[in-house]
Amino acid sequence: MKHFVPATRTHYGICSDSHVRHFSIPPASPGASFQAAHVGQELVVHGFLGKRRDKSAGLSFCPIESAVAKVQIVSRWETEGSLQHRAHMALRAIPAYSPVSVTGILEASDKPPGTRPHPDMKESKSWDLRLQKIQYLNTFPKNIIVSKDAVWPPKSRHLQIRFDPLLRDRLQFRNRVTSLLRKCLQSRRFTEVETPVLFKSTPEGAREFLVPTRKQGYAYALPQSPQQYKQTLMASGITRYYQFAKCFRDEDHRADRQPEFTQLDLEMAFAGSFDVMRVVEQLIESILKMLHNLYIPSDVNGVRHPVWRGYEDYKQIPRAQVKESYEAHISPENRPRYPYFVTNFPKFTYESAMKAFGTDKPDLRIQVPFITNITPVDSIVSEDFVKMITGLENPIVEACKFRLPGSVNDNRAFIQEFFDELAKTPQKLDPHTAPGVLVFDPSKPLHGLSALGHEAAEKLASMESEYWPRCEDGDMIIFVARKNEPFQGGSTELGRIRKLVYDRAVARGILPKDHKWQFLWVTNFPLFTPNGDDPGQGGAAGFSSTHHPFTSPASTKDLDLLATDPLRAKADTYDLVLNGVEIGGGSRRIHVAEVQEYVMRDVLKMTDAGVAQFSHLLEALRAGCPPHAGFAFGFDRLLTVLCDVPSVRDVIAFPKNNKGEDLLVGSPGPVTEAQRKTYHLSSKS
Repeated sequence: MKHFVPATRTHYGICSDSHVRHFSIPPASPGASFQAAHVGQELVVHGFLGKRRDKSAGLSFCPIESAVAKVQIVSRWETEGSLQHRAHMALRAIPAYSPVSVTGILEASDKPPGTRPHPDMKESKSWDLRLQKIQYLNTFPKNIIVSKDAVWPPKSRHLQIRFDPLLRDRLQFRNRVTSLLRKCLQSRRFTEVETPVLFKSTPEGAREFLVPTRKQGYAYALPQSPQQYKQTLMASGITRYYQFAKCFRDEDHRADRQPEFTQLDLEMAFAGSFDVMRVVEQLIESILKMLHNLYIPSDVNGVRHPVWRGYEDYKQIPRAQVKESYEAHISPENRPRYPYFVTNFPKFTYESAMKAFGTDKPDLRIQVPFITNITPVDSIVSEDFVKMITGLENPIVEACKFRLPGSVNDNRAFIQEFFDELAKTPQKLDPHTAPGVLVFDPSKPLHGLSALGHEAAEKLASMESEYWPRCEDGDMIIFVARKNEPFQGGSTELGRIRKLVYDRAVARGILPKDHKWQFLWVTNFPLFTPNGDDPGQGGAAGFSSTHHPFTSPASTKDLDLLATDPLRAKADTYDLVLNGVEIGGGSRRIHVAEVQEYVMRDVLKMTDAGVAQFSHLLEALRAGCPPHAGFAFGFDRLLTVLCDVPSVRDVIAFPKNNKGEDLLVGSPGPVTEAQRKTYHLSSKS
């Protein structure tokens, strides 16, 4: 069948003498043409040249990086002045990495991987194209040096994307996950709705970015999240909403934060917590199924990189067979595969998570026998020992035990070095308490536990439970005292130390790196938190909403506590945690206007002006808004964990650095005097 070539298009390009000229190039053949192509068929490829390999004066091979197929150019000639000779000489004159249009004849390519003429062409499913014509569309400059391990600075992010295959793979992975989730949500009757980016300033809890206008005294605010718009949609009859939303928060910069980030935002009317959590679990299961079927985990410099294996290799295995014998169906090539599905999503209340793990983002890979849960030891330790580690009155004393495979002396040196280095970092210890560290050592009196006193040492040595195995030689026990008050915030001192010790042991190779994905839910956070550094809702109550002021109390009992003891009230909230990282969170919302206004005015004690900032939402709730609940994935964080990279910057095309700067374009930029005048900005610092 004759190959159809559409009309050509006009472009600008660079001649060999560096002059710009006008010319036409044929459209590239679609990817389907390669799948259905026959030997001898003419095809057109657009892409970037790779490094050419010359076998002789009359034979060269050169890969071309194309979006539609993996292609190798084969250029050979026999007669000087022929079409093939002219094309061959043109190919040899074009610098590597230049964009080109190539016309060629498809040749048979049945050589196995590793025996192909060009080392860059390692895939068996690639195509040889006998060169007929080549046009180069721009010139790659000679002063840009490309090497295998090149490190590109942030201002050259475009080159990093181009020449770092792992980064490009992650961006492709992001695209596939986005497409998959859209398909999953639309199949469940969710409607994608875009909400405005130019919002107004409202005290939800985080610092906002303001956008000045030419109307003096007025500014937009970039939304912290689409929270108020999506609740308004619930009152508008859009009962199942979602969007991949851009959100903006003026927060302190960390590896897992950006001033602008992406949420997969969703909301469901006539639904409660269980309904939303089940949908979220189904979305996670769909991602893991895609990874199992279409990706292979590949260790690259300690990172478990997802490598696309493609639809061509995909062989569907019935779920029942996988359950019967996962190992028997790893893959036809016996390669490792991602787990097929998550068997469960364990649930912990905020209180139980903080008590057992010292954090509201537990990493369930940290477990016995290597590291125990946090265990209260108030009934064991003596008053003298407590005074040695803290000056707090009537504190709660907790302990955690670490079992590393080294000798007693190795473990003692490890934990000493750990605390020495911790004291030099920004993650300094709580000044009100100093951790007590004991190493179980048979060569020492009372096995190294004499600081506890004879009776306490014997009790601790013989203590045993499901999450605290009996002490063995070399065990390191860390004691920390904390205030005797309800849990607040995201972690306790011992919880933070527990995670840092685990991370250090894994980084040193002392403990094996665990690639399992451990999901869990943390529920029933405190509805309110005493005011800290965040602005909160600006009320006079002395506390703010832990999440946002639209969160519903967990029960009737908690609703009643609003009038008597608000800080004891629990919220109907749920955070999804993966390997110690919060990848999303949500809650059931207040859907009755009178309750919402009561929380703002009487509980948080916001001013009339503060409440008036939410008048649009109160009016929407008064319009017969149904019960509703929602969730928002921190989409960048989710991808960061799935791709096993240390920072969200590794899964974002054009991220900001730790100072909130985009060095590629030089943002943020200085404000000119003309702009100050137009937008009524003071020039005074």
